Amino acid sequence: MTAEDDLETLRARLLAAALVHVPFDGWSAAALRAGAADLEVPEIEAQNAFPGGARDLIELFSRRIDQLMLERLGGSDLDNLRVRDRVALGIETRLELLEPYREAVRHGMVFLALPQNAALASRLLWRTVDAVWYAAGDTATDYNFYSKRLLLLGVYSSTVLFWLSDRSPDHGDSRQFLARRIDNVLKLGGGFGKRLRRAMDLPDRLLARRARTLGASRRL
Repeated sequence: MTAEDDLETLRARLLAAALVHVPFDGWSAAALRAGAADLEVPEIEAQNAFPGGARDLIELFSRRIDQLMLERLGGSDLDNLRVRDRVALGIETRLELLEPYREAVRHGMVFLALPQNAALASRLLWRTVDAVWYAAGDTATDYNFYSKRLLLLGVYSSTVLFWLSDRSPDHGDSRQFLARRIDNVLKLGGGFGKRLRRAMDLPDRLLARRARTLGASRRL
């Protein structure tokens, strides 16, 4: 095992330990210190593992959830689903993965809303919607690549906010909300809205075959 592997293992352990304290301390140096203390890891080692403090901690958490989402979707049969249904499934899968960390997500929304964290918030959100589109089999390389992701930014963000307060059985209300938001996007006027609607209504077998290797080989 290399030194880099050792560091990644330590970061993963510290993240898991800190997550226990995030609902009480928020995404903060205090949560990281408490997690390190639980593991009996010296504070200086925890600081070296996350030199950016809480920002590095929440970034690793977001990247890990994205990776788990891709791995889970990679084991699903998506070929006969419409693109819109695969996009919805990607978001639903990510929310399922976030369910055990609902309070951490709530604190994360507050943390990322701070002006000094605006750039980080944008970067993490972009990575997530890019991963969702990737899992859905998107192969766009022109301006549509950016347009589709910009549209999904709003869909995903509003759905997460709704999900945080959703107490319906099995979060059925959140799934309905997500479906309505996707429908709203598809009702965009102009040529792009029509092209996007046609593309998202097609089954995957009529598009370029989606990439088969998800997760570790994906650039997150």
